[in-house]
Amino acid sequence: MNLRLCRYTRPGGEPRPGILEGDDWIADLSSAGISTLTSLLEDRDPAGVVRSVLKPSLPRLARNQVQLLAPVEQQEVWAAGVTYVRSRSARMEESEFSATAYGKVYEAERPELFFKALAHKVVSPGGAVGLRRDSRWTVPEPELALVLNSRCEITGYTLGNDMSARDIEGENLLYLPQAKIYTGSCALGPAIVLGTVESQARQWTIELEIWRASQLVFKGGTSVDRIKRSFHELAEFLGRSQQFSFGAVLLTGTGIVPPGDFALAAGDRVRILGSEIGCLENEVMIV
Repeated sequence: MNLRLCRYTRPGGEPRPGILEGDDWIADLSSAGISTLTSLLEDRDPAGVVRSVLKPSLPRLARNQVQLLAPVEQQEVWAAGVTYVRSRSARMEESEFSATAYGKVYEAERPELFFKALAHKVVSPGGAVGLRRDSRWTVPEPELALVLNSRCEITGYTLGNDMSARDIEGENLLYLPQAKIYTGSCALGPAIVLGTVESQARQWTIELEIWRASQLVFKGGTSVDRIKRSFHELAEFLGRSQQFSFGAVLLTGTGIVPPGDFALAAGDRVRILGSEIGCLENEVMIV
């Protein structure tokens, strides 16, 4: 059974680490002396530590009585682009001036990596992701995210929503930071899967659903195994000439892109479903 590490809070309480058990319960790791996600993820065997303390006597809380938080504390969030054939095609289609660059980076030795968010700006499960007021064409990008410790070693996996203003990015490649980094542009969760190697994670699937006024207006899916680059390669490039004292989260790119005539609207609900990880659901609002 996969261990799903989460971060949660109770009304008026401080954030605590826990383990999601099924859909209804959370085991409180703070009662076993584990006070933060970061301290656990820095251990050489986080899954082993959790298994050693995950006993029937550990307090359990009903999930409907707590608020799940994004599973980050002080980690920076970064992202890799053009790692799927579908994302390469979409980036080339949206950009008249930058299509050649996107085609080349897919084949290049060096991946595209860019900064996405500080931990305190990451949207939690159930929170609101943002639409830029000056964008007419924004879409969600559902992605597997690598959770890295301070040594840039992969310690787990979670789900991410890399919200992207495609019209701004398509206008000029140099506008990428404005298309990718703004209030509500990154959501993570609901949990970090521990104790899984890359070969197992590559068997997972990711699905995207977009709901509008109780109607399903888009649905798509992909396999994690369609990511061209190895996870180790992406993590190694991110760690070059970088220091992450608290670790980092690295989004691995998207293989699901809504059609060119589709744009998110305020009030939409975005649901990203990852096998073994769970469901990351967020409402959309204008920021």
